[in-house]
Amino acid sequence: RSLAVVHFWAPWAPQCAQMNEVMAALAKEHTQVSFVKLEAEAVPEVSEKYGITSVPTFLFFKNSQKVDRLDGAHAPELTKKVQRHASSSSISVGSNETAKEDLNVRLKKLINAAPCMLFMKGSPKEPRCGFSKQMVEILNKHGVSFSSFDIFSDEEVRQGLKTYSNWPTYPQLYVAGELIGGLDIVKELEASGELDTVLPKAQKLEDRLKNLINKAPVMLFMKGSKQMAKCGFSKQILEILNNTGVDYETFDILEDEEVRQGLKTFSNWPTYPQLYVKGELVGGLDIVK
Repeated sequence: RSLAVVHFWAPWAPQCAQMNEVMAALAKEHTQVSFVKLEAEAVPEVSEKYGITSVPTFLFFKNSQKVDRLDGAHAPELTKKVQRHASSSSISVGSNETAKEDLNVRLKKLINAAPCMLFMKGSPKEPRCGFSKQMVEILNKHGVSFSSFDIFSDEEVRQGLKTYSNWPTYPQLYVAGELIGGLDIVKELEASGELDTVLPKAQKLEDRLKNLINKAPVMLFMKGSKQMAKCGFSKQILEILNNTGVDYETFDILEDEEVRQGLKTFSNWPTYPQLYVKGELVGGLDIVK
Protein backbone atom coordinates (compact mmCIF):
# COMPACT_ATOMS: atom_id res chain seq x y z
CA ARG A 1 0.00 0.00 0.00
CA SER A 2 2.96 2.34 0.47
CA LEU A 3 4.63 4.34 -2.29
CA ALA A 4 7.46 2.88 -4.40
CA VAL A 5 9.66 5.13 -6.56
CA VAL A 6 11.65 3.38 -9.30
CA HIS A 7 14.60 5.20 -10.91
CA PHE A 8 15.47 3.96 -14.42
CA TRP A 9 19.12 5.04 -14.77
CA ALA A 10 22.31 4.44 -16.75
CA PRO A 11 25.90 4.43 -15.42
CA TRP A 12 27.16 6.59 -18.35
CA ALA A 13 24.78 9.47 -17.57
CA PRO A 14 26.12 11.96 -14.96
CA GLN A 15 22.62 13.37 -14.39
CA CYS A 16 21.55 9.91 -13.13
CA ALA A 17 24.30 9.94 -10.49
CA GLN A 18 23.09 13.36 -9.35
CA MET A 19 19.51 12.12 -9.10
CA ASN A 20 20.66 9.05 -7.13
CA GLU A 21 22.03 11.47 -4.53
CA VAL A 22 18.68 13.29 -4.47
CA MET A 23 16.90 9.92 -4.00
CA ALA A 24 19.23 9.02 -1.11
CA ALA A 25 18.34 12.29 0.63
CA LEU A 26 14.62 11.72 0.02
CA ALA A 27 14.88 8.16 1.38
CA LYS A 28 16.16 9.52 4.72
CA GLU A 29 13.26 11.99 4.87
CA HIS A 30 10.50 9.57 3.72
CA THR A 31 11.25 6.31 5.51
CA GLN A 32 7.85 4.85 4.56
CA VAL A 33 8.64 5.15 0.81
CA SER A 34 10.58 2.45 -1.10
CA PHE A 35 13.23 3.82 -3.47
CA VAL A 36 14.52 1.43 -6.15
CA LYS A 37 17.21 1.82 -8.86
CA LEU A 38 16.96 -0.11 -12.15
CA GLU A 39 19.60 0.09 -14.86
CA ALA A 40 17.37 0.76 -17.89
CA GLU A 41 19.57 -0.95 -20.50
CA ALA A 42 20.01 -4.05 -18.31
CA VAL A 43 16.25 -4.70 -18.20
CA PRO A 44 15.06 -3.94 -21.79
CA GLU A 45 11.72 -5.79 -21.40
CA VAL A 46 10.79 -3.71 -18.34
CA SER A 47 11.98 -0.47 -19.96
CA GLU A 48 9.94 -1.24 -23.08
CA LYS A 49 6.84 -2.17 -21.06
CA TYR A 50 6.85 1.20 -19.29
CA GLY A 51 7.93 3.28 -22.31
CA ILE A 52 11.34 4.29 -20.93
CA THR A 53 13.04 6.13 -23.83
CA SER A 54 15.53 8.22 -21.86
CA VAL A 55 17.30 8.40 -18.51
CA PRO A 56 16.74 9.38 -15.83
CA THR A 57 13.05 8.42 -15.67
CA PHE A 58 11.14 7.89 -12.41
CA LEU A 59 7.98 5.78 -12.06
CA PHE A 60 5.72 5.97 -9.02
CA PHE A 61 3.77 2.91 -7.88
CA LYS A 62 1.03 2.55 -5.29
CA ASN A 63 -0.83 -0.70 -4.56
CA SER A 64 1.17 -2.22 -7.46
CA GLN A 65 -0.38 0.35 -9.84
CA LYS A 66 1.64 3.00 -11.69
CA VAL A 67 0.28 6.36 -10.53
CA ASP A 68 2.78 8.87 -11.93
CA ARG A 69 6.06 9.36 -13.81
CA LEU A 70 8.79 11.97 -14.18
CA ASP A 71 11.13 12.18 -17.19
CA GLY A 72 14.46 13.96 -16.76
CA ALA A 73 16.72 15.19 -13.97
CA HIS A 74 14.32 17.56 -12.20
CA ALA A 75 15.22 17.38 -8.51
CA PRO A 76 12.58 19.91 -7.30
CA GLU A 77 9.84 18.15 -9.29
CA LEU A 78 10.90 14.72 -7.95
CA THR A 79 10.85 16.06 -4.38
CA LYS A 80 7.41 17.60 -4.95
CA LYS A 81 5.96 14.38 -6.45
CA VAL A 82 7.38 12.19 -3.65
CA GLN A 83 5.95 14.56 -1.02
CA ARG A 84 2.56 14.68 -2.75
CA HIS A 85 2.19 10.92 -3.23
CA ALA A 86 3.60 10.09 0.20
CA SER A 87 1.21 12.50 1.91
CA SER A 88 -1.87 11.58 -0.16
CA SER A 89 -2.14 8.32 1.81
CA SER A 90 -2.49 10.28 5.05
CA ILE A 91 -6.00 11.68 5.16
CA SER A 92 -6.27 15.28 6.21
CA VAL A 93 -8.48 17.95 4.71
CA GLY A 94 -5.59 20.40 4.36
CA SER A 95 -3.34 18.06 2.37
CA ASN A 96 -6.28 16.94 0.20
CA GLU A 97 -7.02 20.55 -0.71
CA THR A 98 -3.37 21.20 -1.57
CA ALA A 99 -3.20 18.03 -3.68
CA LYS A 100 -6.37 19.09 -5.50
CA GLU A 101 -4.88 22.52 -6.18
CA ASP A 102 -1.62 20.96 -7.46
CA LEU A 103 -3.57 18.64 -9.75
CA ASN A 104 -5.62 21.50 -11.21
CA VAL A 105 -2.42 23.42 -12.00
CA ARG A 106 -1.03 20.30 -13.69
CA LEU A 107 -4.23 19.70 -15.69
CA LYS A 108 -4.23 23.31 -16.90
CA LYS A 109 -0.61 22.91 -18.06
CA LEU A 110 -1.42 19.67 -19.91
CA ILE A 111 -4.50 21.15 -21.60
CA ASN A 112 -2.37 24.07 -22.80
CA ALA A 113 0.66 21.95 -23.74
CA ALA A 114 -0.22 22.32 -27.46
CA PRO A 115 -2.70 24.44 -29.47
CA CYS A 116 -4.74 21.25 -29.98
CA MET A 117 -4.63 18.56 -27.26
CA LEU A 118 -6.33 15.16 -27.36
CA PHE A 119 -6.75 13.19 -24.13
CA MET A 120 -7.29 9.61 -25.26
CA LYS A 121 -6.85 5.94 -24.41
CA GLY A 122 -3.50 4.92 -25.88
CA SER A 123 -1.56 6.91 -28.47
CA PRO A 124 -2.38 8.09 -32.02
CA LYS A 125 -0.26 5.19 -33.37
CA GLU A 126 -1.88 2.66 -31.02
CA PRO A 127 -5.33 3.77 -29.82
CA ARG A 128 -6.66 1.51 -27.06
CA CYS A 129 -10.39 2.02 -27.59
CA GLY A 130 -12.68 2.37 -30.60
CA PHE A 131 -13.75 5.94 -29.79
CA SER A 132 -10.14 7.14 -29.50
CA LYS A 133 -9.31 5.37 -32.78
CA GLN A 134 -12.20 7.12 -34.57
CA MET A 135 -11.19 10.50 -33.14
CA VAL A 136 -7.58 10.10 -34.36
CA GLU A 137 -8.81 9.05 -37.82
CA ILE A 138 -11.02 12.18 -38.11
CA LEU A 139 -8.21 14.52 -36.98
CA ASN A 140 -5.71 12.91 -39.37
CA LYS A 141 -8.21 13.02 -42.25
CA HIS A 142 -8.57 16.77 -41.75
CA GLY A 143 -4.80 17.32 -41.45
CA VAL A 144 -5.10 18.64 -37.91
CA SER A 145 -1.93 19.37 -35.96
CA PHE A 146 -2.46 17.89 -32.47
CA SER A 147 -0.62 16.46 -29.48
CA SER A 148 -2.04 13.71 -27.30
CA PHE A 149 -1.94 12.42 -23.72
CA ASP A 150 -2.55 8.76 -22.84
CA ILE A 151 -4.92 8.81 -19.86
CA PHE A 152 -3.97 5.17 -19.11
CA SER A 153 -0.48 6.44 -18.22
CA ASP A 154 -1.73 8.54 -15.30
CA GLU A 155 -4.73 7.60 -13.16
CA GLU A 156 -4.67 10.95 -11.36
CA VAL A 157 -5.09 12.85 -14.64
CA ARG A 158 -7.66 10.36 -15.91
CA GLN A 159 -9.97 10.90 -12.94
CA GLY A 160 -9.12 14.55 -12.28
CA LEU A 161 -9.81 15.78 -15.83
CA LYS A 162 -13.39 14.44 -15.70
CA THR A 163 -14.12 16.71 -12.73
CA TYR A 164 -11.99 19.63 -13.96
CA SER A 165 -13.82 19.84 -17.30
CA ASN A 166 -17.13 18.40 -16.12
CA TRP A 167 -16.95 15.84 -18.95
CA PRO A 168 -17.24 12.22 -17.83
CA THR A 169 -15.86 10.27 -20.81
CA TYR A 170 -12.84 9.96 -23.13
CA PRO A 171 -11.56 10.96 -25.65
CA GLN A 172 -11.63 14.72 -24.90
CA LEU A 173 -10.43 17.33 -27.39
CA TYR A 174 -9.14 20.81 -26.39
CA VAL A 175 -8.25 23.78 -28.61
CA ALA A 176 -6.35 26.76 -27.13
CA GLY A 177 -7.06 25.43 -23.64
CA GLU A 178 -10.83 25.18 -24.20
CA LEU A 179 -12.79 21.91 -24.26
CA ILE A 180 -14.36 21.17 -27.66
CA GLY A 181 -15.91 17.88 -26.52
CA GLY A 182 -15.83 14.18 -27.23
CA LEU A 183 -16.22 12.06 -30.35
CA ASP A 184 -19.94 12.88 -30.91
CA ILE A 185 -19.30 16.66 -30.83
CA VAL A 186 -16.35 16.32 -33.25
CA LYS A 187 -18.50 14.19 -35.59
CA GLU A 188 -21.22 16.88 -35.51
CA LEU A 189 -18.65 19.61 -36.28
CA GLU A 190 -17.34 17.50 -39.16
CA ALA A 191 -20.84 16.95 -40.56
CA SER A 192 -21.64 20.68 -40.39
CA GLY A 193 -18.33 21.64 -42.02
CA GLU A 194 -17.22 23.63 -38.95
CA LEU A 195 -14.38 21.32 -37.95
CA ASP A 196 -11.84 22.87 -40.35
CA THR A 197 -12.53 26.36 -38.99
CA VAL A 198 -12.16 25.27 -35.34
CA LEU A 199 -8.98 23.16 -35.45
CA PRO A 200 -5.38 24.19 -36.31
CA LYS A 201 -3.97 22.75 -39.54
CA ALA A 202 -0.81 20.68 -39.51
CA GLN A 203 2.30 22.08 -41.15
CA LYS A 204 3.52 19.53 -43.70
CA LEU A 205 6.17 17.36 -42.05
CA GLU A 206 8.67 17.94 -44.88
CA ASP A 207 8.36 21.74 -44.51
CA ARG A 208 8.72 21.43 -40.76
CA LEU A 209 11.87 19.30 -41.07
CA LYS A 210 13.41 21.77 -43.57
CA ASN A 211 12.68 24.65 -41.16
CA LEU A 212 14.25 22.77 -38.24
CA ILE A 213 17.36 21.75 -40.22
CA ASN A 214 17.86 25.39 -41.26
CA LYS A 215 17.04 26.86 -37.85
CA ALA A 216 20.76 27.50 -37.22
CA PRO A 217 23.93 27.24 -39.38
CA VAL A 218 24.95 24.20 -37.31
CA MET A 219 22.07 22.00 -36.10
CA LEU A 220 22.42 18.82 -34.05
CA PHE A 221 19.49 16.39 -33.75
CA MET A 222 20.19 14.30 -30.66
CA LYS A 223 18.75 12.47 -27.66
CA GLY A 224 18.58 15.11 -24.95
CA SER A 225 19.93 18.67 -25.00
CA LYS A 226 23.20 20.63 -24.85
CA GLN A 227 22.90 20.61 -21.07
CA MET A 228 21.92 16.95 -20.72
CA ALA A 229 22.63 14.20 -23.26
CA LYS A 230 20.35 11.17 -22.91
CA CYS A 231 22.50 8.60 -24.74
CA GLY A 232 26.22 7.83 -24.96
CA PHE A 233 26.57 8.73 -28.67
CA SER A 234 24.89 12.11 -28.18
CA LYS A 235 27.15 12.77 -25.19
CA GLN A 236 30.27 12.08 -27.29
CA ILE A 237 29.21 14.31 -30.18
CA LEU A 238 28.48 17.18 -27.73
CA GLU A 239 32.00 16.83 -26.30
CA ILE A 240 33.52 17.01 -29.80
CA LEU A 241 31.47 20.08 -30.77
CA ASN A 242 32.18 21.81 -27.46
CA ASN A 243 35.93 21.18 -27.89
CA THR A 244 35.89 22.86 -31.32
CA GLY A 245 34.18 25.94 -29.84
CA VAL A 246 31.70 25.99 -32.75
CA ASP A 247 28.34 27.72 -32.19
CA TYR A 248 25.47 25.25 -32.62
CA GLU A 249 21.83 24.58 -31.76
CA THR A 250 20.26 21.24 -30.73
CA PHE A 251 16.89 19.52 -31.12
CA ASP A 252 15.80 16.74 -28.73
CA ILE A 253 14.27 13.99 -30.91
CA LEU A 254 12.90 12.26 -27.78
CA GLU A 255 10.49 15.19 -27.39
CA ASP A 256 8.91 14.76 -30.84
CA GLU A 257 8.19 11.31 -32.27
CA GLU A 258 7.08 12.75 -35.64
CA VAL A 259 10.44 14.49 -36.17
CA ARG A 260 12.34 11.50 -34.80
CA GLN A 261 10.85 9.10 -37.37
CA GLY A 262 10.40 11.61 -40.21
CA LEU A 263 14.01 12.84 -40.25
CA LYS A 264 15.36 9.29 -40.71
CA THR A 265 13.40 9.02 -43.99
CA PHE A 266 13.92 12.65 -45.06
CA SER A 267 17.72 12.40 -44.77
CA ASN A 268 18.00 8.67 -45.48
CA TRP A 269 20.02 8.31 -42.27
CA PRO A 270 18.64 5.72 -39.80
CA THR A 271 20.31 6.68 -36.50
CA TYR A 272 20.93 9.57 -34.10
CA PRO A 273 22.70 11.90 -33.46
CA GLN A 274 22.61 13.67 -36.87
CA LEU A 275 24.63 16.83 -37.57
CA TYR A 276 23.63 19.42 -40.22
CA VAL A 277 25.62 22.40 -41.49
CA LYS A 278 23.78 25.09 -43.51
CA GLY A 279 20.89 22.69 -44.11
CA GLU A 280 23.10 19.83 -45.37
CA LEU A 281 23.57 16.53 -43.53
CA VAL A 282 27.17 15.95 -42.40
CA GLY A 283 26.42 12.60 -40.71
CA GLY A 284 26.46 10.89 -37.35
CA LEU A 285 29.05 10.39 -34.62
CA ASP A 286 31.41 8.20 -36.71
CA ILE A 287 31.56 10.74 -39.56
CA VAL A 288 32.11 13.62 -37.11
CA LYS A 289 34.91 11.63 -35.40
